Amino acid sequence: MYAILKTIHGQLPFLLLAALSVAVVIFSLKLIQKGPFAKADKSLALITLIFTHVQLLLGIILYFVSPLVKEALNSGEMMSNAAHRFNAIEHGLTMIFAIVLITAGYSKSKKKTEDAAKFKTLVIFYGLGLILALSRIPWNTWLS
Repeated sequence: MYAILKTIHGQLPFLLLAALSVAVVIFSLKLIQKGPFAKADKSLALITLIFTHVQLLLGIILYFVSPLVKEALNSGEMMSNAAHRFNAIEHGLTMIFAIVLITAGYSKSKKKTEDAAKFKTLVIFYGLGLILALSRIPWNTWLS
């Protein structure tokens, strides 16, 4: 089970980062061009939100079954060992913050009445979520 979850958790970010990047670019362009907030925009925002939540659920499950996290928690040197600290604390917390931003952005944009305000909210929150996610992806293991 661990291997399957780890594979899915390692492959889904490609879709998630693509959706998030596309969303930020499209919403930015529509904000600049003062375009209408169409049903397709709402769908893109929702699909991106769903991907982030699925990734979060997989990550939470992996946190409790991962041998890397268990090793980090049991090592007694979690804070002094950069790899242990990354696996047990930094990656998960940063991704949770990113997902909270994305979720808040989606929720706040739904409450806006003007199209420009919806796009601005989504660009800010999804953009910050993207930056946070990119900052804590384990690039050395993810792309190998």
